[in-house]
Amino acid sequence: MSIPGPKSKVPAADNTLRILKLLSSRRGPQPASAIATALDLPRSTVYQLLVVLEDHGLVMHLKEEKRYGLGLGAFELSSAYSRQEPISRLGRPLLAALVDVLGESAHLAVLHGRDVLYIVEERAKGRPSLVTDVGVRLPSHLTASGRAILAALPKAQVRALYPNSAAFVTRTESTGGITGYAALSRHLDDVRSRGFAMENGEITPGFGSVAAAVKDHLGWPTAAIAVTFIEDRIPREEWPALAARIQKVADELTTRLYGRAKG
Repeated sequence: MSIPGPKSKVPAADNTLRILKLLSSRRGPQPASAIATALDLPRSTVYQLLVVLEDHGLVMHLKEEKRYGLGLGAFELSSAYSRQEPISRLGRPLLAALVDVLGESAHLAVLHGRDVLYIVEERAKGRPSLVTDVGVRLPSHLTASGRAILAALPKAQVRALYPNSAAFVTRTESTGGITGYAALSRHLDDVRSRGFAMENGEITPGFGSVAAAVKDHLGWPTAAIAVTFIEDRIPREEWPALAARIQKVADELTTRLYGRAKG
């Protein structure tokens, strides 16, 4: 069934926005033919608009799959929106309450290109300062927050974010074994199976993090909540219980953002 568009005096702009809205509403990349059918547009028009969107980084073309998905530019627009208020304002009191209960520091991050951008940090009393201050960007494949978000993205989208070995930068001697796409893909499979993301020493030696994704009502990752701690303070066998607490807060933030729990 096609999705009719509103009448507009600037049909090209209207149809461009309709394509972006459609791609953002779908779980993964779409063929151009499916986009044309859904929006009741000529295929030639859709192809022309997709080329323009690709030139601006708002759409990426997955040539092997003959599909189109949201590009890095779209993620950056989403991150900019997040920084401007809603997620940080609604998330801050939830993180503060989590820190009060756990006695460990917590932060909220969004995807920004291949990095995660930290938009809220709640530091626990008496705990050391962390590198995850507000406004800091870190490689998403090395952080628990980033891994939680990446694991919730379609695999094709992750592959497009990490097209070659140059995308895999390091911070410390520990990379968690993630130095290429195959290793990253295996790690994200583990995150999905385990139900939460973690990191130990990849960002700061001696520190661990556990994270869960904040998802919208379609299951798309909007952000991630993580708790960071000195590894000796929380035994590894207690990490799943910690993750369950974090996931509960992430689900509450989803409800506050979208008016309902993730579907």
